Amino acid sequence: MPTSDEHSSDPHRPVLAIHGGCGAIPRASLTPEANAAARNALRRALETGYALLDAGGSAVDAVAAAVQVMEDDPVFNAGYGAALNRAGVHELDASLMDGATGRAGAIAGARRIRHPVRVARALAEVSDPLLLIGEAADAWAGEHGFEPVENAFFTTPARQEALQKMLEREQSGTTAGATEQEKHGTVGAVALDRHGHLAAATSTGGYTAKPAGRVGDSPIIGAGTWADDRTCAISGTGKGELFIRVAAGHDLHARMLYGGQTLAQAAEELIHGTLTALGGGGAGLCAVDRHGNVVLPYNTEGMYRGFITGDQLYVAIHED
Repeated sequence: MPTSDEHSSDPHRPVLAIHGGCGAIPRASLTPEANAAARNALRRALETGYALLDAGGSAVDAVAAAVQVMEDDPVFNAGYGAALNRAGVHELDASLMDGATGRAGAIAGARRIRHPVRVARALAEVSDPLLLIGEAADAWAGEHGFEPVENAFFTTPARQEALQKMLEREQSGTTAGATEQEKHGTVGAVALDRHGHLAAATSTGGYTAKPAGRVGDSPIIGAGTWADDRTCAISGTGKGELFIRVAAGHDLHARMLYGGQTLAQAAEELIHGTLTALGGGGAGLCAVDRHGNVVLPYNTEGMYRGFITGDQLYVAIHED
């Protein structure tokens, strides 16, 4: 089972890392076309976010831009192409946190927001309210200039097929045999900018055939998303209920701040220790610390992931 991808960088040298979910297509089922589409999408997200960092932009700018690219790509389970819940409806979750100020914003169960990460960012700028749900999130977005879309905008044939398969699995009692790709997926980004500031953002459609109203870890600050300039920025992916139970994002930060662990040590123990021991679902994350070190650990067969610096661009799906 894979452990982690790691990268070390110089302090305050911009770096951006992303994940497109540990619900990756199994290696045996990954066609050359799907492989190319996923890798190209990861590259676009990395290059878009890094262009802002390279020009002196903030980590907040970079993570929001990178996640927005993935929200527009049906390869991933966020925004356009997000998973459908049991009722055949898209309910979208997202959050963003600024490591320099501690400000954060999040939405959960939104149905009409084209780019959830943009609204999460707008909420982070005020941080009061910090988290809005359902119709209130949709309404706030509309009141603040974000053009609404119909819920059907997010639907793709692939997601309709996935919902049908998952409902059939439930009827036949074979849900446990579903792949991580069939079940869930998330996108996220973390960044360190030239000013030494960190930020993290996460966006998801949740898991296929989830109960209406279910909220996972992605919009929960301290669970699926965390950023603090003293330690690290993290975005999680996997079984959200587990991330919430252990306050995964804050736990990684605390291991570093109070326990003196490195980013690699903390991420290893969180993913392959704490979360794996709980069972019941896969887990992965992307994280960067204040020194520019990157980790991309996961405990599933694969995770869409990558990072970019001034001289390196790396993308992967399985243990490459």
